[in-house]
Amino acid sequence: MELFENLDPLLRTFWYVAIPTSLIFVIQTILTFVGGDATDGLEADFEGDLGEVNAPFQLFSLRNLINFLLGFSWTGISFFTSISNETILILLAIAIGSLFVYLFFLIINQVRKLAEDNSFKLTNTLNKTADVYLTIPGHKKGKGKIMISVNGAFHELDAVTENDSIPSGAVVKVVRIDSNNLLIVETL
Repeated sequence: MELFENLDPLLRTFWYVAIPTSLIFVIQTILTFVGGDATDGLEADFEGDLGEVNAPFQLFSLRNLINFLLGFSWTGISFFTSISNETILILLAIAIGSLFVYLFFLIINQVRKLAEDNSFKLTNTLNKTADVYLTIPGHKKGKGKIMISVNGAFHELDAVTENDSIPSGAVVKVVRIDSNNLLIVETL
């Protein structure tokens, strides 16, 4: 630590912030990639009604504090010899630290856009075409089966028709969903 004793107090402060912040950042990054930042099985040690929070980004969090301090401290260290005015240096360091938080916000928003909900919902079959797999008896006298593609996955579903019988191999269109989760189809 003798190296830090001979430094200017402002530069020493930047280093004292940069070293632990960088270590925490590296640990956070490693835990993120190995899945260690998940909160499964952890319980809060307090009581309170927080309601449902679906905010994509929390401004005041440990991760954002680390991002800010990382940008702040390393900017101060990098530009210490270039910018002689301490006020301008601190303002620049604050601006870059804030920019780090903003960039993290942009990255998180882009990652959230990649999330898809591929769960199967019967309503997603409406107005889609399908192939008759098992003959569908006419006038709702029995059920047949259709093969339909929804979100890139094929599903075998029960179907009825209000018209004449539809043979296997015919192409149909789903027009409605019956109250019993039966698809009502008609030929194309």
